[in-house]
Amino acid sequence: MHTTKARDTRVSRVHDVVLGLLVMVALPLAIVAVPNTISVVSALLPPGVPAADMVRAHGLALPAMMLTVPFAALLVRRVPAAPVLVGGLTVLAVADVAGGFAGTPMVVGVLRALHGVGAGLLVPATLVAVRERPAPLRALWAATLAMSMLGAQALALWPLDDVAAWQVTLQPYPLLTGIALALAAVYMMLRTPARGARSLQVAAGPGAPGRTPAAAHAEPGRRHGRTPAAAHAESTRHRLALTAVPAAGIAVLGFAISNAWPVPVVLLASLLALVALLAVASLGGARPAAYVMVAVGAVVLPTGAQVTNMELGGLGGPGLSGLWPAFVLAAVVAVGVAWAVARARTHTPVMVSEAGLVALVAGLCAVWRLVPTEQGIILLLPFALIAAGAAVALSAALSSADTDGALFALSLCFPAMLAGFLLGSGIQLPGMRAATSPEGLADAFLSALDLWTLAAGLLVVAVILLAAFLARRESYAGEPAHVGAPLEMPDEPGRPDGDDAEAGERPAVPPPTPSPESGGSPQGR
Repeated sequence: MHTTKARDTRVSRVHDVVLGLLVMVALPLAIVAVPNTISVVSALLPPGVPAADMVRAHGLALPAMMLTVPFAALLVRRVPAAPVLVGGLTVLAVADVAGGFAGTPMVVGVLRALHGVGAGLLVPATLVAVRERPAPLRALWAATLAMSMLGAQALALWPLDDVAAWQVTLQPYPLLTGIALALAAVYMMLRTPARGARSLQVAAGPGAPGRTPAAAHAEPGRRHGRTPAAAHAESTRHRLALTAVPAAGIAVLGFAISNAWPVPVVLLASLLALVALLAVASLGGARPAAYVMVAVGAVVLPTGAQVTNMELGGLGGPGLSGLWPAFVLAAVVAVGVAWAVARARTHTPVMVSEAGLVALVAGLCAVWRLVPTEQGIILLLPFALIAAGAAVALSAALSSADTDGALFALSLCFPAMLAGFLLGSGIQLPGMRAATSPEGLADAFLSALDLWTLAAGLLVVAVILLAAFLARRESYAGEPAHVGAPLEMPDEPGRPDGDDAEAGERPAVPPPTPSPESGGSPQGR
């Protein structure tokens, strides 16, 4: 018995290590598919191919990704996360291999859409995989997602230095994709059979060994109508389908705006899209997690992209090589802070997530104050504040939601990201159109960055105030601040999870003891 337990412990540790490595490789691969970098190598495009058509085709990855995430979220609630991870990485690998043969805007559009589909499968699958494991892995997932968003533009531009073929934009990291596939295969082999064992318990009869009292008590309900689990599954499908509606609308909006819409229309449309996402976040449950996902998605990647573009060597900055120390140290800070918060097991996750958003606002203020700079290490301060703030906000907010609520919130992140890009583009367009020299273009970028940090900071503050207002109103109404989102603690040996922990294994509460002061009646006092 002791030998079997020790062996299971070793296998579980190896499983967690492999999953952690997979998260650190797969999430950046998914997020690096978002930036549209074809314009950087426009001089290498074949003659006769319109650059504008290539730019539109290359921009299809994010719309495809945000439309895939809700359906991938439904998929990972029906099948294990491991095959979904392998499937997403396989789609990315196929798109990478075919990218070397692309030559027309149509082929580029198809391959970039495949990149988006593969990335859209990876992100929900990694989230579900880490939620079944200890808290540090969930913190690692949040920190990796935050840092991947912040550094996505730099990661997408890095392979394009001194390239001879524009197709590199379609296959930036094929070796990393192969490593991720190998890790996913190992993870699939090491996956613990907890889900299968639990399904055997559910299939057992009312008097079978391992059958919980709650399951036996629910048997009549299963025979006479829908079970609570079926009702919950239907509710989850409706909530995730709800997120697909604004995602589709914002995707259409992004395609329409690419056809040179007036700047005021672009700004108004992007603001209305963000308002619509916050409205959906308010209706679908798991509000704290949904609000945080909208704020982080709309702000972090667009900010990182603008700062990276501003600090390129041609605009007076240190270039990409000068930015990597700040990015790496910021990633270490983000992982460490998110891990510390996860280990603390706070009973006020909503307040902790709001504190993370406050740190994110402080990072935006540091960007406004410090950018541009010729010394890349100075950017450690804004990068660390943004990455650590987003990681803490994500980790704490997701801990206040169940898995379905976390997937619902994640489905709002990427539509918010596209809306943030549209808002940033609307801010940049007037200055870029008016610039007549490289110096004028650099000044236009800097002015747009200053205005963007102001707009992004106001958006995050608005999300904080909205969450605080609704939490206070619900507390007055006698409801918990995280409606529909029970606090999830890490799985422990011997501790049941899911429905068994909520109903079948809950310790009995003894009845109140009569006291002399109450006249011998439990209700007298």
